Amino acid sequence: MDSQGKRTVRFQLTGAAALAVLSGGVGSWAYARAGASASDLVRDLAVGWAYVVAGLVAWRRRPANHTGRLMVAEGITWFFGNLQGTSVPALFAFGAWWEALNMAILLHLMLSFPEGRLTTVLTRRLVVFTYGLVAVGGLIRTLLFDPRRETGATYLDCRNCGPNLLHVPAWDGFFGTFDAAYHAAGWLVSVVAAVAVVQRWRHASAARRRALLPAWIGIGVAVAFLMWDMLFYVVPWFGEVGSLGEQAVYLLSDLAQVAVPFAFLGGLLRLHLQRAEVSGLVIDVGTDPDPARVREALVRVLGDPTLRLGLWREERGGYVDGSGREVNPEGPGRTPVRAADGRPLALLHHDRALAEDPELLASVAAALRLALENVWLRTRAKDVATRIVRAADEERGRLERDLHDGAQARLVFALMSVRRVQKGLAEHPDEKLREAADEAESSLRLAIQELRGIAQGIHPAVLTREGLAPALNALAREAALPVVVAAEARRYDPLVESTAYFTVCEALSNAAKHAGARAVSVSARHQDGRLVVEAVDDGVGGADTARGTGLRGLADRLAAVDGVLHIHSPAGGGTRIRAELPCV
Repeated sequence: MDSQGKRTVRFQLTGAAALAVLSGGVGSWAYARAGASASDLVRDLAVGWAYVVAGLVAWRRRPANHTGRLMVAEGITWFFGNLQGTSVPALFAFGAWWEALNMAILLHLMLSFPEGRLTTVLTRRLVVFTYGLVAVGGLIRTLLFDPRRETGATYLDCRNCGPNLLHVPAWDGFFGTFDAAYHAAGWLVSVVAAVAVVQRWRHASAARRRALLPAWIGIGVAVAFLMWDMLFYVVPWFGEVGSLGEQAVYLLSDLAQVAVPFAFLGGLLRLHLQRAEVSGLVIDVGTDPDPARVREALVRVLGDPTLRLGLWREERGGYVDGSGREVNPEGPGRTPVRAADGRPLALLHHDRALAEDPELLASVAAALRLALENVWLRTRAKDVATRIVRAADEERGRLERDLHDGAQARLVFALMSVRRVQKGLAEHPDEKLREAADEAESSLRLAIQELRGIAQGIHPAVLTREGLAPALNALAREAALPVVVAAEARRYDPLVESTAYFTVCEALSNAAKHAGARAVSVSARHQDGRLVVEAVDDGVGGADTARGTGLRGLADRLAAVDGVLHIHSPAGGGTRIRAELPCV
């Protein structure tokens, strides 16, 4: 809404509030003149102005919905009947004519709630008939109404009220018959309206039923008024049982009327709470966009147990719910969720009633978009990290092969050549020449050993050829301290094997350099779809990932392949390093 529209709404709200104050003030003055007590005036104002206050709030928050306007109109017209308590002929005639207008507006409010509009032919015709009944029937009744003769024809106990400006004395004899027919028509309208709302309730979803709850309270109010009228017309002596019984009826009726606007405010409060829960949707989704888990969070926020959530699946080119069924994006009650770049993310198939709260749907869609994009970004980041680790691992293997097939092979060939020279110089008289050949042979042998160590550190060939268990056993034989290995003889994905191998390498390095350990035990086993690798030493403990780059780097490497690193290292109690990696 632009600034001009906001100014218009503010002007309308101010005018409606002023009219409500004027109507309540004049109505209370007339009611007091008819003999109302202070408590009567307070109850009367509470009912009328409760509608006005609740209506103004609804009007301001949702100006496109006519529910707020209807509630304000209900509060303003609530006081019209009180004008029959005046001695001003025009005001008396106005009050007598439009006494039942608030009931017609209440019916309109019930049948149009919560959309703020009438959605069926039956309800539109019923509301038009009701307004016509009040306008035409109320006018005829007023023309026949002589307040001095028909002292019990209104809810006011005022024998000296009036006169009626519109009264036609020649028609006095017809008032009783027409008044009974007028009220009977009102009862019939109430029954038909109740049936219409019951039908809506029966065919409504759970979310819509919660939205229709204020309308049911309105039906209760209408039934209370209907029973009140029936008691007065069917049991004439009911009005004579005493002021206590009559006051109790008035009190119950007023309390029922007050319940309607406060029920609506309760609905608004519920919507506020729903929007507050939206902020927790990102946390509820977390890092796992499991459809069932996400749908459960959405059902709680939107209050719609019939909701279906479809997440976009690129391989199927559509939205798929938690049971694997596709969700049709066409039709009412669908809210698509797209990424900032237009990519489809999800589809909400919800109750149509939620479309009447576009702000809530927009908030939920935005929160869901943020959550799913975070998951997507984390997935992409993890995929990138996995590809980097895999590429680095493949590069390690390539370097190891290059060293083995290139530099190491050349050194071995050179060593063989030097040894042939050594054999040729065995009887040579020049001792210095023989010593030079021996030094060359020794240097080449050491270079080959160092090169093998470098290649082993980059990527052990035994790991590629034979697997994790033989590689760990080879690593234990070359370790600087005693290492006991218990590893299952089975193959895993090359990236999983290399990650597990270098986890043990880091654990053995830390045990030898920092922990002062005397021995280390290493195990590797397949457990519940994961490769579990453990290295336990008897060193000084106190290992901390925050103080060393080795363990931090190891945790990052494991995370890149969706693995988890656990470190238990109490001071003086040794260190247990446990890595869990997903595998088949």
